[in-house]
Amino acid sequence: MSERWTDDDREAALLGLDVATRRLVRSWAARDAAQVREIPWTPLAKPLRDCTIALVSSSGIARRDDRPFDQEGERRNPWWGDPSFRVIPRETTTAEVRVWHLHVDPSLAESDLDCALPLARLRELEAAGEIGASAPSHYSFMGYVLKPRELLERSVPAMVARMRAEGVDAVLLVPV
Repeated sequence: MSERWTDDDREAALLGLDVATRRLVRSWAARDAAQVREIPWTPLAKPLRDCTIALVSSSGIARRDDRPFDQEGERRNPWWGDPSFRVIPRETTTAEVRVWHLHVDPSLAESDLDCALPLARLRELEAAGEIGASAPSHYSFMGYVLKPRELLERSVPAMVARMRAEGVDAVLLVPV
């Protein structure tokens, strides 16, 4: 069952935003309202303590030894976002990453990776037996992709294929 927002709910959510941002959000909401879709829900097939969990963050994190997200394209067109993704191995540490996203403050994730991709917290849950395992790979993409066709048609299926190959049972989305 999906919950619907009222017009009053939407207007209350816009309080504090500048005029241009309010217009933008209203136009997005109007576009999305025309395409109401049910959110697919699949209950876990086994207890969480037996599941392999992957993280997916919209923070634009990449390992320092991997290619960065395209900030030049983002600088040329602030309404554009790189639709690709990066694989982040489970043992990655804060010192090994960089945030490549002009729409978020990189200093937080670059000083504590767990605020944008909580790998250490997930390993703690694994050690405590709360989850079966942290997946071998986790993922980051650049949020703020206003034209998501390539993200949805290429990047998401590629991430899903990798997760299936690694036996991932559930994914925790980490919006930033």
